[in-house]
Amino acid sequence: MRNLLVTMAYDGKHFHGWQIQDNAISVQEVFQNALKKVIGTVPDIKGCSRTDSGVHANMYCVSFKTDHTIPCERLTAALNRFLPPSAAVMKVEEKPEDFHARYDCKGKEYIYRIWNNEIRNPFMDGYVLHYWYKIDEQKLDRAAKHFLGRHDFTSFCTVDKHRRKGDFHRTVKNIAVTRDGDMVTIRIEADGFLYNMVRIIVGTLLSVAQGKTEPEDIDVILSALDRSKAGPTAPPQGLYLNKVIYGP
Repeated sequence: MRNLLVTMAYDGKHFHGWQIQDNAISVQEVFQNALKKVIGTVPDIKGCSRTDSGVHANMYCVSFKTDHTIPCERLTAALNRFLPPSAAVMKVEEKPEDFHARYDCKGKEYIYRIWNNEIRNPFMDGYVLHYWYKIDEQKLDRAAKHFLGRHDFTSFCTVDKHRRKGDFHRTVKNIAVTRDGDMVTIRIEADGFLYNMVRIIVGTLLSVAQGKTEPEDIDVILSALDRSKAGPTAPPQGLYLNKVIYGP
């Protein structure tokens, strides 16, 4: 059996997240359909994470085992032939037998893009958050630095009946808020992310932009372990899974 790692990208505007849905199109569904047409079966597919409806991926990783002998380069081209234009396989590579796309992941990087202009850009609809009030990106960057290090992120995640137990500690390795013209980008890398963690961090940073929260308040919100103390959950369309990190 071969263990293959597939790296792909997709436009979340056209999907209801990665995971199979009963009444909506998901990335996993179109990937499995393409894979079946190429190798004739649908193996047990391991995705690197879940993504919500409307969230994009510049890099998403999938692993599965197969006894099919198709070369990796040919599999890449064949899958892209059957995938919709909104998703593409970037490469396929062989991995050791025990490799797992999710459990061998050492970290991820997300970016959140904000179009900071009074006038919306029609070509960015569904790909950015349009925020028309002036953002002081340097102030937001100072606030963002309070997330660096290992913290309990209970205040910055959505907890449902499936997520009441477990470890809510995560280590943020890098975080920055930058501006390029009217585009403000929030970039965050961590060893793992909780449900809605990035979107709640973004919503809280926008509360800082509005003057409702001060940069120093981030430490207090983290210590509170209370979701109600943080800002709102930012919309999904500005969020991108940007990098999946493997290795030592």
